[in-house]
Parts: sequence; C-alpha cells; structure tokens
Amino acid sequence: MKRIIALLLTSIMLMSLVLTGCGDKNKDKDKVNTGGDDGQVVDNNNDKEDPVVDNTPVNTEVTDDPSVKTINLWAFTDEVPNMVKKFKELNPDFPYEIKETIIATTDGAYQPALDQALAGGGSDAPDIYVAEAAFILKYAQGDAHQFAAPYKELGIDVDRLLEEAEIAPYTVEIGTNPAGQLVALGYQATGGAFIYRRSLAEQTWGTDDPAVIKDKIGPGWDKFFGAAEELKAQGIAIISGDGDLWHAVENSSDQGWVVDGKLTIDDKREGFLDLSKKLKDNGYHNDTTDWTDAWYADMKGIGEKPVFGFFGPAWLINYVMAGNSGGSKIGEGTYGDWAVCESPVGFFWGGSWVLANKNTKVPKAVGQIIEWITLDSSENGLQYMWANGLMNDEGTKDTVASGAVMKISNGEVDFLNGQNMFDVFVPAGESANGKNMTQYDETINSYFRDQVGEYTAGNKSREQAIADFKQQVADNLDVVVD
Repeated sequence: MKRIIALLLTSIMLMSLVLTGCGDKNKDKDKVNTGGDDGQVVDNNNDKEDPVVDNTPVNTEVTDDPSVKTINLWAFTDEVPNMVKKFKELNPDFPYEIKETIIATTDGAYQPALDQALAGGGSDAPDIYVAEAAFILKYAQGDAHQFAAPYKELGIDVDRLLEEAEIAPYTVEIGTNPAGQLVALGYQATGGAFIYRRSLAEQTWGTDDPAVIKDKIGPGWDKFFGAAEELKAQGIAIISGDGDLWHAVENSSDQGWVVDGKLTIDDKREGFLDLSKKLKDNGYHNDTTDWTDAWYADMKGIGEKPVFGFFGPAWLINYVMAGNSGGSKIGEGTYGDWAVCESPVGFFWGGSWVLANKNTKVPKAVGQIIEWITLDSSENGLQYMWANGLMNDEGTKDTVASGAVMKISNGEVDFLNGQNMFDVFVPAGESANGKNMTQYDETINSYFRDQVGEYTAGNKSREQAIADFKQQVADNLDVVVD
C-alpha cells in the first residue's frame, strides 16, 4: 500500500510496535510516538474465558438526516480516502460529498487532532475515522471508545457478514468494545509468516519446499534455533536482526503489557531477552536494526552474511522487501528467490481499522461505506479488488481480512516465484492472537526493546535490564508496577 511507503519514507522515529500498519509501517511500529499514552489502561485479562457477547439486534430502522450532504473522513494516509473514492465511482448515485482530513502520524499529530475533533462534535466532526494497530485499542476499547458506533447501529448485519466473509478472529477481537459490540474492523489481514530465500534453503537442506521448510524452522523456538545452527554451518544468518523476531514474540504472547492496571511481563516477552542474546552470542543474525540501511541490504542479499529470512505479513513483502530486493522481476537481485511458510508461532503485525462516529447524522450512508470496505466478500467489494490487485496500477495483490475472499482469489506473486501466498497467510490470520494488546504498547515496547539491547550488548545484567524497564514504566506511565 501507498501508506506504508509514505510512512517509511517520512518517519525515522524511535523503534516500537507495529505496528504497522497497513500494515502500519512507520519507521518502526514498536516505537513511533503517536501520543495518547496518558489514558486509562485497557483491561486485557486473558484469563477471562467468557467474553461479553453482543446479542443486540441489527438496527434495521437506520435513517439519515436529509439536510446533511457531506461525510467527514479522517485518516492518516490517503489509503482509505482512495477506497472511498472507488466506492463512489462504483455507486454514482451515492449522494454525499466526501470531505477528507489526512494527518500523518509523524510526530504524534494525528491522534490529538482526531481526539479534539471527536470531542468537539458538530458538523466538522469525523463521521468515519481510521486507527492503525499502534493505537486502535484506544479507540475501540480504551479512552476514546465511547465515540465509536457499534456496526449494528449503522444497519450492518454484523453476525451474518462476519460468518460469510470469514473474518480473521484477531481483527474482530481488537475491534470489539468493552460491551462486546463490534465497532471497528480492518480490511487488510496482517497475520505473519516466515519469508525465506529459496536458494539458501536449497543450499542448506536440498529443497525450497515450504512444506518442508516450515518443519525445519518450527513449530516453536527450539526448532528455529536448531535451523539457525544448520544455517550457520553454511555461513548463513537465519534472520537479519533481533527486531525480526520481536514482532513474532510480542504478538504471540498470552498477555498484554498491562493487566488489571498493573504491568505484566508475559513469560514469552521476558523470554525474548534470552532469544535475543542467543541470536547475538551465537552469530545467528547480522545484528541489524529494522528499518535501517543494513536491514534493507540483507533483503538485497548484500549484507555481512546472507540472510535466510524475515518474519512478517504480506505488506512486508509488497511494500518493503520487493522494493529492496535489488530487482523488479525474477532473476534480478533476490527478486523471485523468496518463498513463504508457516511461522514457528502465530502472530500478526500492523493493520488499520475503520470506525464510525456514534453521533454521525448519516449512519446509514456511513454504514454502507464501512460494510463495503470491511465486510463485503463479493467480487464487487473492496476486499476482492484489494486481494487481486485491482485497486492500484501496479497490480499489487495483498492479503485481506476476509478469508472467504482470499480463498477465491489468486495470490500468486512473482516475488515469491509464483507461489500463492494466500495458502499461507489465510491460516496465519486465523492463528493470530488479538487479546494481548493495550493502548500503552508503543511506549512500553520501546522501553523494553531498549533494555533488551543493553542486555545483549553486555552493558547490563538480565536482572538490571528488567529492573530498569520496570522503573521506566513506573516513572512515565499511569501503570502500577510491583
């Protein structure tokens, strides 16, 4: 997506989640300061096995104020605005003008402006607004969730369409408010997989078959590190840097950073200290930092050592790796020398969610747009066009939230030497966990990864790194730290 490219080119920020968006895709989703970190903590107690269920019926009596002729759309890139333009093109009788407000997330400008507009209300308030993975929890479940309209109140037959479209569960979990009502959905699937070099697989194991390689690198980290040792014997780094591993660890954890108002260090996240140190001490990576020239060089195959693979969703392939492969067709650079297989652990990374203002005067019209973007699994819906490369001049295919759409779409891409990436990314989305997020993730991730770096560099002990991490959280956030 164009939004990813734009954010990557304009943002050189502190490393953090990400999140990424559109896959979001700021310089590092783990550390972009987008503001909004001063609110109350979302309760992400994953021990609650019985989530609130929305049994409210669809509002079939939705009506629009005939005096309103404009729909206000707020976003941080032109991605969703361009989708709405396509919607209007396909529906020439749709009688509303679309007023776009696009504010980049750079320097944290988007959230404060959006918050003010939502709170201020009136004719200039957003009718539709977009939030990326880095801060969607704030708007769906946290401080600002009260502004979001339940999709059912927009006249959307949520239960039926979710089932028909086979929407990845993690996107629904993230977009569900504390009352169990769906208030946000994405259009892009960002379930993660392992993207690897075919030639290096052949060199090491005599095959590049994804069905074989997935069993070499997983499931689980023990098998992954076993593969790392075999690759090392061939002079190959299994990944570029520990940041490649972080998103898989972070987003496969059982609990978020904050549970019941208290800082919680999930065992899997604490274990990243050991995984990162093992990578560094054994020379299993090139010790690069994601979103830097050295990281991109490893995609081209011109880094310190050949790098076997990267963890990521389809957007990493389309909007980062392809452009940094050193070519544009099979045989040029590393273009076409890649394949994708199941990750050792299920995870997701990035994405954007679409919300509606509960105070919109045109809920029916807003609902029509949002349904077309997020839940229409027909060949006339946004997601079919997005999956099949019909929304851009380049013909870029992307994974979408609807598993049903991806099952009837052609996911074969030259970058993967003709492999159908949907065969891997559909189940990847189904296995991702959306219950381990909080609205503090950007900031806490940055603190944690900084301390992991200090530990692996030998500047601090493991215990001191954890203690300093906790102190940073206690000093800067409204979170209880034991």
